[in-house]
Amino acid sequence: MELTKENIQNLRQDYLAAELAEQDVDHNPIVQFQNWFKNAIDAQLYEPNVMTLATSDRFGRPSARIVLLKGVDNDGFVFFTNYESSKGQHLLENPQAALVFFWAELQRQVRVEGVVSKVAEEVSDAYFHSRPAGSQIGALASPQSKIISDRSLLDNKVTELTAQYASQEIPRPLNWGGYLVEPTKIEFWQGRSSRLHDRIVYDLIDGSWIINRLAP
Repeated sequence: MELTKENIQNLRQDYLAAELAEQDVDHNPIVQFQNWFKNAIDAQLYEPNVMTLATSDRFGRPSARIVLLKGVDNDGFVFFTNYESSKGQHLLENPQAALVFFWAELQRQVRVEGVVSKVAEEVSDAYFHSRPAGSQIGALASPQSKIISDRSLLDNKVTELTAQYASQEIPRPLNWGGYLVEPTKIEFWQGRSSRLHDRIVYDLIDGSWIINRLAP
């Protein structure tokens, strides 16, 4: 297909898979998320834990990237990364973030906004040592988000570290670990026909979750 303005404008799908009503959702948005997340897993979607993480620096300049959800409970949503990466620097300057999950096959989206803090070191240790050895070496080798002159520098560092830790436990780097996003707002979006989507939002007000419907 030729790439034209008109062709791009005409890219659209109608959504007919399901609907979402206030009486259908759990009073706890974390439970509601876990229900939907299980639906995505049961549907065998490709990497259902993929999420967009949006942060901003101290000047309010935004940035977004894909990361992986690695835990969710009543405390919030957990992911792991290099603390010295661009996202880590943003979260140091402005410890707030937004998450977006999009499960296209289910015609569903979840948006999360919240306050971010580092998880306990023992939590980061436990997850780090559960990862494949190659991923552990990668975390040690990569100065994430920093400019490097050549790919070979990274490859050579991996080779060096692989040999160094061939017969011993790989230590978690102190600049690598987890973040917890404690939600203050969670929105559940179910695609509907003619762009009249269902949107149910939970807002945390004075320690309680208040549920409302939003216009599409």
